[in-house]
Amino acid sequence: MEFQVLIEEPVVVAAAVLILGVAVGYLVGKLNKELLTAAGLGEAVEGTPFERSAQSLGTSTVELVARVSSWFIYGIAVLTAIHIAQILDTDDFWIRLTQFVPRLFVAVIVLIGGLIVADKAELVVGERLRSVKLPEVSLIPQVVKYSILYVAVVIALGQVGVNVTALLILLAVYAAGIIVVGTVAFRHFLVSSAVGIYLLLNQPYGIGDEIRIGDQVGIVQEVDLFVTKIESDAEEYVVPNRKVFEDGMARVRD
Repeated sequence: MEFQVLIEEPVVVAAAVLILGVAVGYLVGKLNKELLTAAGLGEAVEGTPFERSAQSLGTSTVELVARVSSWFIYGIAVLTAIHIAQILDTDDFWIRLTQFVPRLFVAVIVLIGGLIVADKAELVVGERLRSVKLPEVSLIPQVVKYSILYVAVVIALGQVGVNVTALLILLAVYAAGIIVVGTVAFRHFLVSSAVGIYLLLNQPYGIGDEIRIGDQVGIVQEVDLFVTKIESDAEEYVVPNRKVFEDGMARVRD
């Protein structure tokens, strides 16, 4: 009889819920870690700054994401235990808290995902543009990275109830600024790519031809979308394709 009365006590039930929540949270974290590893998340984020930062702290991206899911369940268990034990009697507080915790969980996941995607996008874009020998191109990976981070922060703040109207307006201004500044800063880049398309389609010269572009004379070694590489006896020139349009091109005949 005393045992039955004991297990009906709110504090005892709350403690049991808390213990069960901790056990479930631990198991869910382990399961998520296995699933994320099997899905190849570890390989996908390998080499990113976020992954290197996680490893410097003795963990990994996969473990962090798995732990977030465990912490979410721990939080739910704690809140449920508090409610059962009647430590807080304010129903309005309970309702608001139970609404806020899932949003906070989503916000954290969005931030972590944003960091991972931004780092990976920076690496991929930088790798794709590595062969482009134009100084302006080095800014593109960073612009991509911080644009993704900004969007992730806006979404995360919106999830926790922050008024993001001003941030959305700032995002629109930022996007417009990127278009304007990009058009001005990368006009040579755009012209070079347009001329490169023309050269690749019409092939007025090819590899092995000796040509003169402006003051540079040499044998064509490579032609891509943005630059033409020509080599003389002592030097190699990397000529932006826009120079072909601006300075003209002439074949050197023997």
